[in-house]
This record gives sequence, C-alpha cells and structure tokens, in this order.
Amino acid sequence: MSEEKEHIQFELTDELISEVELLVSKYEDKALTTLLNEFHYADIAEILDELNLEDAVYVIKLLDSELTSDIITELDEDTREKILENLSAQEIAEEVEELDTDDAADIIAELPQERQAEVISRIEDDEHREEITELLNYDDDTAGSLMAKELVKVYETWTVAGCLRRIRGQAKEVTRVHSIYVVNKEEKLIGRLSLKDLIVAKSEQKIADISKENVDFVNVADDVEDVAKVMAKYDLEAIPVVDDSQTLLGRITIDDIVDVLKEEAEKDYQMAAGITGDVEADDSILELTRARLPWLFLGLVGGVGAFIIMEGFQKAFDTYKVLFFFTPLIAAMAGNVGVQSSAIIVQGLANDDVKGSVNNRLIKEMLLAALNGVILAVFLFIFVWVWEQDFQTALAISLSLIAVIIVAGLIGTFIPLFLDKRGIDPAIATGPFITTSNDILGILLYFWIAKLILGI
Repeated sequence: MSEEKEHIQFELTDELISEVELLVSKYEDKALTTLLNEFHYADIAEILDELNLEDAVYVIKLLDSELTSDIITELDEDTREKILENLSAQEIAEEVEELDTDDAADIIAELPQERQAEVISRIEDDEHREEITELLNYDDDTAGSLMAKELVKVYETWTVAGCLRRIRGQAKEVTRVHSIYVVNKEEKLIGRLSLKDLIVAKSEQKIADISKENVDFVNVADDVEDVAKVMAKYDLEAIPVVDDSQTLLGRITIDDIVDVLKEEAEKDYQMAAGITGDVEADDSILELTRARLPWLFLGLVGGVGAFIIMEGFQKAFDTYKVLFFFTPLIAAMAGNVGVQSSAIIVQGLANDDVKGSVNNRLIKEMLLAALNGVILAVFLFIFVWVWEQDFQTALAISLSLIAVIIVAGLIGTFIPLFLDKRGIDPAIATGPFITTSNDILGILLYFWIAKLILGI
C-alpha cells in the first residue's frame, strides 16, 4: 500500500486536466509521473475520471502498481469498469496484489465470472489469493463480504516480549493498527489488547494477564447495516469478525462502513424520490427511464383515482364551487405531512432510534398531527370566512384539513414501521408512495366531511 501524502486542499481545474492531457499526448512520461506523484491517490482518481478512456489507461499503466492499485479503488465505478476492461488479467492481478484483501475482493467481484478466475489464478502470493477467494464466497451485504483478512493477532499464552517481536511482522501487512486481538490456541477470539497496555507491561507477563475480555465483535453473516449500527453505537474504528464458533476471521474498519452508509443513503434518497435501481446522472436515457417510470406510473394511477373521487362529488362542486379551488391545498397538505412523518420514521429506523410499541408511536404522531392541524386550520378558517363570507364553508374546509393532516401523519408513520417489521426497506414508503396514497385519501376525506357539514 502506498504511503499517504501530506497535501493542501486539492482543486480539480481545467488547466490541470489540460496539462495532463498534453503530457500524455507528447508521451512526456517523466514529467507526467513527477506531476501526478505530487497528488494523493484519491486526487489522481478524480483527474482520471475526467480524462478519456485511452488517456486514463495510459496513466494507469505508466504509474507504479503500489500507487495505481489505490487509485483504482477510488475511481468512479463506470470509469473503473472501462479501465479494467483494457487491462490484461496479469496487470489486474499485479494491482490487486498491492491491495488489502477486502479492496482486492471488491475489485475482482466487479469483473465477469470467467475473468475473475483468470485474475485470481495469476496472483502470485498464495495466501493473498486464498484469502481473496474466501471473501468472494460471502454473500453481498454481509460482514464477511466487507471484512479484510489483514489484522494483528496474538495468542493468550505469549509473553509481552515475544508478542512485541511477533506483531512487528504482522503490522507490516496492516495499513492501520486499530486494535490487537487476542485468541486462544483454537483461534477463537477471547479479548483485545491496547498498545498502551502492551508497552507498559513487563516483558515476562503473559498476554492473558493484560488483555481485556470485553471485546465487541460481529458475526460473519451479520448484515452490513447492523455492523454499521454497532460501530456507531460504540464509536469503534474497527471491529473483529467471527464465525459461529467464535473463530477470528478478519476485521472491518470505519472507512468501509462509511462507504456502506454512503451507498445506503444514496439508495434511500433515490427511493424516497421515486427512483428504483442504482442510477446516476450520467446513465443512459433508457436506464434512467426504467428507474423512474414505475413510480411515475404510480403517480398517474393516483391522479386517475383522485379524478374518479372528484367525479363522484360533482354535485358538491356545482353547489359549492369554492370546494374545487381548495382541492390542491388539501392534497398538497396530505402529501407533505405524510412525507414528513415517514421521513422522520425512516431516519429513526436507519439510526436505530425508533424504539417502543407501534401504538405509542402512532398515538404520539396523531397528537402531533392534531396540534399542527388545528393551528393551520384556524388560519385557513379565518381566510375562507373573510374571503367567502360563509361560516359553514369555512368550517367544512378547515375541519377537513385537520382530519386530512391527522390521517396523513398516521399513514406516514405506520407504513414505514409496517414495512420494517416485515424486512422491507422502509425508504420505499416515502416520496411518491406516501404522497399518492395520501392525495387520494385526503381528497376523499375532504369531500366526505364537506358533504356531511354542508348537507349536500
């Protein structure tokens, strides 16, 4: 792994891109290498994302594998896929040999099945190859697929002096030493050891005497979101991974969890906005259409439903035309309140902050919605009364608003909780789903209450 360089805040400019393109076009390899070596590998990845494919591949093949291996992990997924297609199996194998096992496995997993086997067969380090193969066998979104095999491990029977000698060799393979894990002769995780305790301990002391037994860990089959919650709860920079028999298998570091949280946030945001699938702004029109169309179709169905409901209250429109003009307001309030309620619940579920019974949560939301509804309805009542000079109409519209807000709040709260209980991502409850359902129900409630009060 390449050493991290100290650098000032990087700024990607047109001038820098032009300079790199010029050096590539003139085959000024020495000048190009000198220029790029001044930057952090993440910054170089940002530069390569802006180059055409031919130039990006040229730079990757020019620089040392110790640096380019890190650059590849930071590239945009589409750019990385295209670059890997233009590298031979041997070249890819040389890149992944420089990476930690988790990053290497992630890169290889993006390759077609046949190419994966070819790249793996060309990895010279037998242990590295076996560990990567092991990681590729774990299911996606599990702790096993996220962990790295590199860690510092000591045995409880070692002395402090012997331990120090041995961990020097192990530490060379680990980018950052967050913790030292203690195992017994069966390789089962039994504790952890801090560097401070190790340094101040006497040379003849046994590791078992200075290690701490209270060690947090996750199972290799645990969902990555659950791993993220554990690490966030206990403020961990790394956490060991074990199997069902408590055998130490690897560790997960905070940088991997940050990537998971980022991906999950992007997915939830897209789902809340009514976009299915993993899409980006640069995707093709066809891909973007496939991702957006299902929820847009749901909106169309909702609009047709609202039309049918309004058609059924034609008599009310004929008698009280003002009801028609307040229909968009009622629908908008229903949708907004529902999205607000569901967004808070989805966020709470993601952060593991939603606890207690569903009934208590619904009661709280009903009281909150009622309070908000009454405050808003008072203003609406005064406006309609002054504008229309009709007390009954103002009462009907304002009471409808209260009812609609309460029901929308309950729906926005219940649906995410219901989906979460059944193992379905509650993020799908936000956005178009809640908005459409509340629009229809809100309009139905609006006209029903208006009809009841006005005696239509």
